[in-house]
Amino acid sequence: MAEKKKRRVVIALGGNALGKNLPEQMVASHRTAKAICDLIEEGCEVVIAHGNGPQVGMIQNAMNALVRTDPERYITVPLSVCVAMSQGYIGYDLQNAMREEMLDRGIDLGVATVLTQIEVDPSDPAFQHPTKPIGPFLTKEEADRLILERHYDIVEDAGRGYRRVVASPAPRSIIEIGTIRSLVDTNHVVIACGGGGIPVFRTEGHHLKGAAAVIDKDFAAERLAEEVDADTLIILTAVEKVAVHFGKPDQRNLDSLTVGEAQRYCEEGEFAPGSMLPKVQACMKFAASKPGRAALITLLEKARDGISGKTGTRIIA
Repeated sequence: MAEKKKRRVVIALGGNALGKNLPEQMVASHRTAKAICDLIEEGCEVVIAHGNGPQVGMIQNAMNALVRTDPERYITVPLSVCVAMSQGYIGYDLQNAMREEMLDRGIDLGVATVLTQIEVDPSDPAFQHPTKPIGPFLTKEEADRLILERHYDIVEDAGRGYRRVVASPAPRSIIEIGTIRSLVDTNHVVIACGGGGIPVFRTEGHHLKGAAAVIDKDFAAERLAEEVDADTLIILTAVEKVAVHFGKPDQRNLDSLTVGEAQRYCEEGEFAPGSMLPKVQACMKFAASKPGRAALITLLEKARDGISGKTGTRIIA
């Protein structure tokens, strides 16, 4: 009798799944590993993408503080390098937690982190309208100096000071996709596209140049899901189900959505930009990308129930 084909899923982990500092991350990684291993026990092949908001901010703040102590000795670290650093140390904790949990359950799979570059288009309109705040709050004097010396885009942030903003372009292609596919096809749990991936431009010849940008991790996970030919995209976040009229007396949780219904709710402003909106948009794109594909949004702790159809919000074409 032929072995039942496993369901291939790409999981996008939100910041709540990883903690906000090193000690929190180590604890959170083990909790996250348990939820992911639940899916493996349900017969899923798993590829993991994740955010890096707190982590990359911590790295950049540390690097900037170092430069301020001795600007003659130290140079500013590009944002793309900070993203790469965050991929490495998040992957280190997460793959070790996954390895330990799988061995405890008798699951015989490898696990590996792939430092992942994602190509973006230099003509993407996002580069003309940077909106993603990064780095520390600045005084007016510090902001003016960085605008003059480094040509940063800086905005005033809700009365709390000034912050640098960068573009959030759409992902075009995943540079290391061949490596990722090979690992998945040889029974590895793969951690990839961390923090939305390291954004790069193609320049002369075969050179890739880091871009001062941040790719939304949900859109990066969707691109990854398409390119590994996943059956399901799962976005794990801080709520069990997507809701309309969120936070109001008539809030209504949704068990399922078609792409058309989701588009209507997006146009009506039901989902907050920078929060639920990109998650729903990524799910819509994936569900519409090929017949039979579906997406799911739910809580980390409800991942097993979600994949079994017991909870969460399912998005289909």
